[in-house]
Amino acid sequence: MLDARCSMQHSHKSLRIFVKRWAEDRVSGIENRVSGGWVEGLDKNERSYYIDIMTKGQDTKERILGQALDLASTVGIEGLSIGELAKATEMSKSGLFAHFDSKEDLQLEVLRTGSAHFIETVVAPALREPRGEPRVRALFERWLAWETLRTGGCPFMAATFELDDRPGPVRDALVATQQDWVDTLITAIKIAIDEGHFKEDVDANQLAFEIYGAFMAFHLYHRLLRDPKAHSRATDALEQLLSCAR
Repeated sequence: MLDARCSMQHSHKSLRIFVKRWAEDRVSGIENRVSGGWVEGLDKNERSYYIDIMTKGQDTKERILGQALDLASTVGIEGLSIGELAKATEMSKSGLFAHFDSKEDLQLEVLRTGSAHFIETVVAPALREPRGEPRVRALFERWLAWETLRTGGCPFMAATFELDDRPGPVRDALVATQQDWVDTLITAIKIAIDEGHFKEDVDANQLAFEIYGAFMAFHLYHRLLRDPKAHSRATDALEQLLSCAR
């Protein structure tokens, strides 16, 4: 009993890693730049004024990144440039350079924004589902919805085909996001095993691999082949995988 409890606690800890990284990115913005920084030497009124300016600047940047993420889903992460984003946002290049130092900086910021959106729309809601198989199912179903409802589909899937053979910081960032997601699936499966929903001898890594494969097939059938049954095929594939795991 104690071993099972320790295993569940470890699974909970691992499952929170994906969310924790996003949270750290969020709090490393305005608040961290204000505390202990140059604002520290200002009086209360001056501090309020400059914090307001910084907050507005951050809001503007987040709006820009939201549009950049949509653009990356259609033209690809490599097709994303300051020039293309300037056209999409109707801003000047110089105005965008105030927020991004380079194309690579823009791409990295877009991947971080995509991760934040993914957690908000896929991971966080799924974690509110009951532990075990219902949570695994919710993660997959919300993943399908993320692919279906986004303009251009999943930006990570598109970037995977672009960056798989292109070493560098952008590829490294993409690998980190996808490894976090795979680890989240694996941990959810392990919790399902601990809960008794899946057999004890289920290979969580293999099942996560096959679930990811079902999603990639859905991406192909839905985006490229325009198969009207793509969604039902994907959910049927998941049901077969879960049935074998029980």
